[in-house]
Amino acid sequence: MSLFDVEAAGNDEPRRLTLVRLSREVIDRLIGIGRVQVEGEVHGLKTYASGASFTLRDRAARISVWWSAGGRNQGQCRVTEGQSARVVGRVQFEPGRGSLRLAAEEALPTGAGAVAELVAEARSRLAAAGVLDRQRHHLPRLPTAVGVVCGREAAVRRDIESVIVARWPGYPIRFCEVGVSGPAAAQSIADGLARLCADPQVQVVILARGGGDAADLLPWSDEALCRAIAGAPVPVISAIGHEEDRPLCDEVADLRCGTPSLAATAVIPDRELLWAELDGWIAQAQAATEVAAERARRRLAALAPGRALDARAASARHRLGRAGDAVAHHHPRVALARAKAVLTSLGREREALSHVRVLERGYAVVRPRGGGPALRRAADVRRGDKVDITLAAGALVAAVEDVTND
Repeated sequence: MSLFDVEAAGNDEPRRLTLVRLSREVIDRLIGIGRVQVEGEVHGLKTYASGASFTLRDRAARISVWWSAGGRNQGQCRVTEGQSARVVGRVQFEPGRGSLRLAAEEALPTGAGAVAELVAEARSRLAAAGVLDRQRHHLPRLPTAVGVVCGREAAVRRDIESVIVARWPGYPIRFCEVGVSGPAAAQSIADGLARLCADPQVQVVILARGGGDAADLLPWSDEALCRAIAGAPVPVISAIGHEEDRPLCDEVADLRCGTPSLAATAVIPDRELLWAELDGWIAQAQAATEVAAERARRRLAALAPGRALDARAASARHRLGRAGDAVAHHHPRVALARAKAVLTSLGREREALSHVRVLERGYAVVRPRGGGPALRRAADVRRGDKVDITLAAGALVAAVEDVTND
């Protein structure tokens, strides 16, 4: 006795219905089933300009399948005769024929070999278009914000958030949750990527998903999605499935990571290490400035009052100290900018203090003939003495004709 026989035995009194009413009730019941995903073998495949039809069957059951091309149906039908396939769709009743059929949104092969063949075809087209050999973006050292395209599964988001907590709590990140499997998944992923790229704060995007079989990951090998990744204005990291999973987007992205956690580690800096590095840069800059200031002080001892050089050196040390304070009180990006500005300013001052620059402004260095310290007072020479005069370009030997001690 079948399930239907048992149900009929429990209701001895039949209801009188028209065929139209019976068809309506069957349709209402089928609506309650909703979208389904079933697997079986493809038989009797026929293709038309408007779509494709076939029978999906296993050892105990079968159902007719119709896939409609175009319109709002963004799914694919990539099956072949005798192939194991996975079909996503809704069960429908056709009153005119009195039969059931599965209206497919997507029909894709489930065998690893068949999926590999589809991926190989897409790879060949992308290679011919130069997409696989394009120049990659460099990852930013300190992105303003990180974007993540992922599904609605909690595990992937939780893994990425745990990395943030460990490396830099509160680091700015934008999650865009989309459909990552089934019909139209590839378009959904591409749309999520576009939304994040439109955010001016997002400087790198991670495409993240948990593991799955070859058919589950097939949307990540979609040719249109791969072209969208290649055309993104910011670096894109592929972190799909597990280490052994290799969808085609891995070959197109700017960086491939085995897991979403590794991808997050690649773009979210370690705050403590960055602070230590900034401290080291400030210390090096301060030491270099002290050396440069001392060298300039010695060179200009004969040309300018020592107090002026001391005042400039003290000013440089003060500003360098303020840049160091920025490391403790500001975002590291601000600290880097301030340190760079201070170093640039100190470089200009050091250049201005150079004795060569002083001479270029029309000054000269006068020393006794035969060597000795630079002359500062007229009383240090007498009439008839010879002196060496150093100019910005070249030198002179002169004889003192007169001495004025004013």
